[in-house]
Amino acid sequence: MTLCSIAYEPVLDGVSVTLHKSLSFKNAGGADNNKGKSKKWRKLLQFPHISLCLDLKNQIDNCYSFIVEEQPIGNLLFRQFCLTRDNYNKCNDFLDAVKKYEVTLDDQRGLVAGKLFDKYIAKDSKDYVEVLEEEVIESCKDKINFASKDLFLECTRTVKQFLAREPFKEFQNSMYYHRYLQWKWLESCPITSKTFRMYRVLGKGGFGEVCACQVRATGKMYACKILEKKRIKKRKGESMVLTEKQILHKINSNFVVNLAYAFETKEALCLVLTLMNGGDLKFHIYNMGGKRGFSVDRARFYAAEITLGLEHLNNQNIVYRDLKPENILLDDHGHIRISDLGLAVEVPLGETVKGRVGTVGYMAPEVIDNERYSFSPDWFSLGCVIYEMIEGKALFSARREKVKREVIERKVKEKQEQFSCKFTEDAKDICQSLLKKNPNERLGCNSDRRGAEEVKRATFFRTVNWKRLEAKMIDPPFVPDPRAVYAKDVLDIEQFSTVKGMNLDNNDLSFYNQFNTGRVSIPWQNEIIETGCFKELNVFSANDTPSDDLKLDEPPQPSVQGCFPFRKKTEKEKIVTPRCRRLNI
Repeated sequence: MTLCSIAYEPVLDGVSVTLHKSLSFKNAGGADNNKGKSKKWRKLLQFPHISLCLDLKNQIDNCYSFIVEEQPIGNLLFRQFCLTRDNYNKCNDFLDAVKKYEVTLDDQRGLVAGKLFDKYIAKDSKDYVEVLEEEVIESCKDKINFASKDLFLECTRTVKQFLAREPFKEFQNSMYYHRYLQWKWLESCPITSKTFRMYRVLGKGGFGEVCACQVRATGKMYACKILEKKRIKKRKGESMVLTEKQILHKINSNFVVNLAYAFETKEALCLVLTLMNGGDLKFHIYNMGGKRGFSVDRARFYAAEITLGLEHLNNQNIVYRDLKPENILLDDHGHIRISDLGLAVEVPLGETVKGRVGTVGYMAPEVIDNERYSFSPDWFSLGCVIYEMIEGKALFSARREKVKREVIERKVKEKQEQFSCKFTEDAKDICQSLLKKNPNERLGCNSDRRGAEEVKRATFFRTVNWKRLEAKMIDPPFVPDPRAVYAKDVLDIEQFSTVKGMNLDNNDLSFYNQFNTGRVSIPWQNEIIETGCFKELNVFSANDTPSDDLKLDEPPQPSVQGCFPFRKKTEKEKIVTPRCRRLNI
């Protein structure tokens, strides 16, 4: 495939695609400009009057742990409120300092720990956090010389417990909480295809195409997975599609492709996902550079980020079941995310599942034998991926080799891996540990959903600072060229044939209603913050007083019905009263 620099051009009639060798559209919607935003973006994100939002109090989770610790906009608004109270603000400053401490390099942690203690915990400091109890302070002081990563764990817990009580109650009676309700109102508004601009085709899946798309209100770019309704019905894929959507809805990880929107059109169901411009690992293993494969250090970086992605999935009781280089995508900066969760399944707590699914050559022996399992297949597949990244070829088959499925499956169950000089002893060790035929002997398979903790302790990862890696503070070994497209040329992507003899009826509506849930809370709020919309719209009146849309004693004036209701209203007569569906949280 030839790499070329292209711009995304709008898709005409949902089919045709135009390519141009010009400036890439990748960075549209950044926080430093309004590029890509509709001229009417402020109107698209216009707050309703607070009187229209008060019913949401009874429909959403109103606890501290949800609003402040999980909701990005909720966290920012609570912090804005705390700025008006000095003792509350010190608590947030302390929590921020602890987060920085936890990602500090090991050789600097002792020095940082001492400074943090002196500033926030020592009683003679002007920034002393007064809510800490004497026992907690003494315990922290006794352990400070060891400077462990969890040194301030008890202090942090005490501060959060304090903030969750009286400060949070005061927040809920403030204009900042009312503004939070306005944002949640916007978040709940219906989504249609008109919410987006659709651009060039990026690829093809089992039920339809994947296109680049852009949110009109914010300019944020995404990938839109378009699933044709008739094709889903013909292949009886309703259960698979709904399961993938529900699993994606639960996930919020820097190392798994996240779902931002789910909506339907007349002919398709659409999943709007994280856009990954750097191509997949398979492309990079076989098409970049003179030699196939990666250095051990580069493979270690990707394997560590994959491990964090699998850890997040397993912690959500999800076994992925389709780990392979094609499903590992790079972003603009060179970090990876696991994609395509079509075969993932939720494992009930303490139970196992059964299913002979996956990709030949990456499926674990217990999957091939159709035995019951929990999370063990993912760790076997990780061993296959690490081997392929270093060796430059798949473990159980050569690239483009035409071998019967039965032959490859026999190799998976019987063949002992051979290692070339490309492998270090640590790399050999982790591959051998992950590729054990018996899941009871395999690395990561003896701690149920906490298997990642076993894998992280492997000598192969001894140089990895997991906290810094999780915070994306470690530079990737390769950064994609923003002018290149690391993917199949769009002109080589075959178009789907028309589905004939399949009609949609009212029986399909319940399935579509379960799918069509609109915005996903955390990704949408992050989008609003990252694109600068929050900063520009989240303004109050002078001296931190409520703006007109937050004044409960000044409700909006009802629209006046004239003698000629069909007459087009002037701008002065228009009053925004958009409808809002009930939140399903």
